[in-house]
Amino acid sequence: MSTVLVVDDDLDIARFIEINLRLEGFDVLLAHDGEEALAIIADTLPDLALLDVMMPRIDGVELCRRLRSDPLTASLPVIMLTAKSLSADKVVGLTAGADDYIIKPFDTLELVARVRSTLRRNAEMRAVSPLTGLPGNHRINEEIAARAASDQPFAVCHVDLDNFKAFNDRYGWLRGDDVITLLAAALKQAGAEVRGGVPFIGHVGGDDFVVICTPDEVEQFASRTLALFDTGVRGLHDVEDVANGYISIVDRQGNERRFPLVSVSIGVAMTGRRTFRDHREIVAVATEMKGVAKGTMGSAVAIDRRTDASVAAALAAGATETTSAEG
Repeated sequence: MSTVLVVDDDLDIARFIEINLRLEGFDVLLAHDGEEALAIIADTLPDLALLDVMMPRIDGVELCRRLRSDPLTASLPVIMLTAKSLSADKVVGLTAGADDYIIKPFDTLELVARVRSTLRRNAEMRAVSPLTGLPGNHRINEEIAARAASDQPFAVCHVDLDNFKAFNDRYGWLRGDDVITLLAAALKQAGAEVRGGVPFIGHVGGDDFVVICTPDEVEQFASRTLALFDTGVRGLHDVEDVANGYISIVDRQGNERRFPLVSVSIGVAMTGRRTFRDHREIVAVATEMKGVAKGTMGSAVAIDRRTDASVAAALAAGATETTSAEG
């Protein structure tokens, strides 16, 4: 349930908005000027703020500016309420950082619709990586859990860059972002070329990605991703580093250290051949296989092909490491 802070010095209007929002299932906090609103926000951060423009002490425009300047409230969705209808007044409110603007008198259905749409847009923005535009952790977890709850086999691919820290140390984080963007583009293109359903592609953060597809799609998707990335990433290194075949970094002790060019490792876990207790175990196996792939020089994929029987046999034999991978 979302919480909306209503800030209006007109008690009747504030109460009217509160009643209608509560009828629609929202929790509502009330404040009657900007200072009171700041005090409430300091105690309880709402999911959205409805601010009247004309208020005593701190008006809605100044309150919006203060919210945007504070890191804790910078991303708080804000809708401005005003009796003014001039375009200039709308521009002032939007320039101050408001997400939307409603003119009094307003239709109750429109107000509720604006609140819902602003909350939805804000949730979608939080769920998406700003660098790649791909779904983030929350959406990835939902997708894996939903697939695990169904009876259809699927594969989880944990995709990670190799020697990425060395690349950042050598060239800087801006060029590092170019490498991440390249990998995202390679994943998207490879996904678009897969025959059948389009794979789900998510960006965990940093240089880690997750792809969910059918077991039949894994090998085609992974090999195409590696080919696309390896072709493009050479252009993001300096020419002399490509010619040398390595990146040279001088450590804090003044010693030269050499690292291979950036590559990609993909670890794959699949349902169907073996049983997993929950979706977290599937992710753990995909991450384990990514570690296996990293043991290969250059870009590589490692697919877990163990069955329930082979895992049980290994455990019975007291094995400490059971990885049957294909790179």
